[in-house]
Amino acid sequence: MPSTKKASLMPPPEPEPDPAMEELKEMIEDMRQDMRQDLMSLRQDLTAQMESIRNALEKSLKTMENDVKNEITSSKVLYPEHLPLSRVQAGIKSGSYLQGTFRASRDNYLEATVFVQGEGDTSTEVILQGLQHLNRAVHQDVVAVQLLPREQWVAPSSVVMQDEGAGKDDGVEEDEEEKVPKVSIAESSRKPTGKVVGIIKRNWRPFCGMLNVSQIKESTRHLFTPADRRIPRIRVETRQSSTLAGQRIMVAIDGWPKDSRYPNGHFVRSLGGAGEKDTEEEVLLLEHDVPHQAFSQAVLSFLPQMPWVITPEDMKQREDLRSLTVCSVDPPGCTDIDDALHCRELENGNLEVGVHIADVSHFIRPGNALDKEAANRGTTVYLCGKRIDMVPELLSSNLCSLRSNVERLAFSCIWEMNNKAEILKTRFTKSVINSKASLTYAEAQMRIDDTSLNDDVTKSLRGLNKLAKIFKRKRIEKGALTLSSLEVRFHIDSETHDPIELQTKELLETNSMVEEFMLLANISVAQKIYDEFSECALLRKHPAPPLSNYDILFKAAKSKNVEIHTDSAKALADSLDVARVDGFPYFNTLLRILATRCMMQAVYFCSGMDSDFHHYGLASPIYTHFTSPIRRYADIIVHRLLAVAIGADSTYPDLMDKHKQSVLCNNLNYRHKMSQYAQRASVAFHTQLFFKNRGILNEEGYVLFVRKNAIIVLIPKFGLEGTVFFDSKDKAAPCVVFDEEGPTLTVEQHTFHIFDKVKVTISLDASNIQHQKIRMSLVHPVIPGVSVPASDAEPQAKKLKVDR
Repeated sequence: MPSTKKASLMPPPEPEPDPAMEELKEMIEDMRQDMRQDLMSLRQDLTAQMESIRNALEKSLKTMENDVKNEITSSKVLYPEHLPLSRVQAGIKSGSYLQGTFRASRDNYLEATVFVQGEGDTSTEVILQGLQHLNRAVHQDVVAVQLLPREQWVAPSSVVMQDEGAGKDDGVEEDEEEKVPKVSIAESSRKPTGKVVGIIKRNWRPFCGMLNVSQIKESTRHLFTPADRRIPRIRVETRQSSTLAGQRIMVAIDGWPKDSRYPNGHFVRSLGGAGEKDTEEEVLLLEHDVPHQAFSQAVLSFLPQMPWVITPEDMKQREDLRSLTVCSVDPPGCTDIDDALHCRELENGNLEVGVHIADVSHFIRPGNALDKEAANRGTTVYLCGKRIDMVPELLSSNLCSLRSNVERLAFSCIWEMNNKAEILKTRFTKSVINSKASLTYAEAQMRIDDTSLNDDVTKSLRGLNKLAKIFKRKRIEKGALTLSSLEVRFHIDSETHDPIELQTKELLETNSMVEEFMLLANISVAQKIYDEFSECALLRKHPAPPLSNYDILFKAAKSKNVEIHTDSAKALADSLDVARVDGFPYFNTLLRILATRCMMQAVYFCSGMDSDFHHYGLASPIYTHFTSPIRRYADIIVHRLLAVAIGADSTYPDLMDKHKQSVLCNNLNYRHKMSQYAQRASVAFHTQLFFKNRGILNEEGYVLFVRKNAIIVLIPKFGLEGTVFFDSKDKAAPCVVFDEEGPTLTVEQHTFHIFDKVKVTISLDASNIQHQKIRMSLVHPVIPGVSVPASDAEPQAKKLKVDR
């Protein structure tokens, strides 16, 4: 039988470990761990990215929400639609609307005046108040206005508005319409009042100023604040805000939607860091439209070749006056010497007096590039420490300047007169002179006063001075005005060019001496060119002020029980001469300063385009400018007319075209006005520099004007005006009552009148870098809660160095 075997119940033996398989397993596990870590890292990255996206979305939504909020807020200030030009023109023709130039207020951005030109020299002032009535007009725009019903007429605001929100923009545009002062108005004070219904001509230009960077992060929408307070803020879109912050920049207006509080504009260029002298000077020149670029090669090509000498041909056509004792008298540092004088006794016992003027027209011929550039510039502009020449320096400070001991070409006006200053003969001639001395006013005065001196120059000066006094007395007897204005002179550090001393200009007898003979020459030449060319003489007139201009002068005089008469220039001059207040010697000067503010602007005009030639201030029936051709283009034209009149030069078509002469006069008047504004702005800027590091000073002054919420104070020591406000936002405002009839301003228990003597602190307020200003606070009279303790300021006063 076959044998059987039992199955084994034991597990089979385990196989031997495979090293390769073990290594594979470890690799798979490592890969699993790596994948797990990668997944965790990816999850963290995705979470962070999601958070970042969420934050970005929230910021974007917030910005969008603010932008919408801005639009909603700005849409609260809606302007009326401007009428189409066809309707505007039809309305002006029918008399429903008036056309005029829009002039915004410097003191109150919610007020403006439109000057409507009438027949001849007459004009009407229409007041506009409130954003709706201003209706998106910008300073100097030509607009159409509609008069409101008489019961809605208002008086000009007497409120001086302080800086608000400068350099601040939270992205919300507030409705500021409600800030128009609500006051009761006397019927006599109401003026024609209207609203802008259409824009006839925009006068937009690139404006200088600073960007107010929005406080909304990453916003590209910002507000630009112009340097000129009469221009509204402008909304600008830019991504360069961080770069432009703190810079002076230029912005141009693109348009002004009717549902936007501000016009829209765009960035033009940067001018440099705010507060830097070069930058601020550039802003000053740009804002006042002063041509100040370097003279082009085309212009320079018409200058004479150097070395230049007077030729025998020149001498044949001129009178040789080189032997005369001619001298010039000018301010210190003057290099563009226009005029020189001489006085000598003739054999017949009479006196010969000559005014010799630089013959600029010899070098600048009609119609070339040099002539056109001078005509465009119109005038030399004198800033503090700098001069912007009308003609290149080779002419202004060298070949045309009547410097001493060099031969120069001149145009001479020569009189024979007796010792009573009665003119017996007048003649005009092209000449050659050799000035024997270039003197300052002070040097000339010292020669006249020094009895030990008896040289020819001194004798000539004494003769001139004696005659000048007689001429002045005669002018005043005819009604010429002697007004007053405070002028200051800065002494500039030669290295830093900072003002280190401030000096009010002192007028000497020699100032008056030169002035009298310049006036006499101008009057003599005016009569000559008008006699020869009645239709195209370039003359200068000074219109009589309208009676309303004298309101403030009447009130100021009345406050001191003084009467002022304005029936004529002589009546005004006579009443100013006798206006005195016992114990108040400065009163007459203050009154004359106010009288100056009442005057109209003197202007150039063409004789064939006007019938009123009278010069009110000089009480002269005819007048022109002949004596400063280096720095005034009007004088060059007058020289050309006079040269033709005496047969010394030939004429040309434009000189005899009264319409072209009138257009030229318009430009000269504009350039002259802007030059004056630029010079005042330069003085203001240097005054700020002067006070910058001098702490707080105590000074005495006089109230010059009284407003509803402030007094305007004049500091004679510095020729400085400043405003003391009584509507502080930092603390409870004092009780203030304004009486327009006085005018007076009662603050708490004290009443301020015009010409009151006060004591104030003077300091530089640099909180607004763009509109830095001299800040004044009241020290005396002491008004609780208003006046500043005198002890806070007096220790600083020793730092100042000032010459009276």
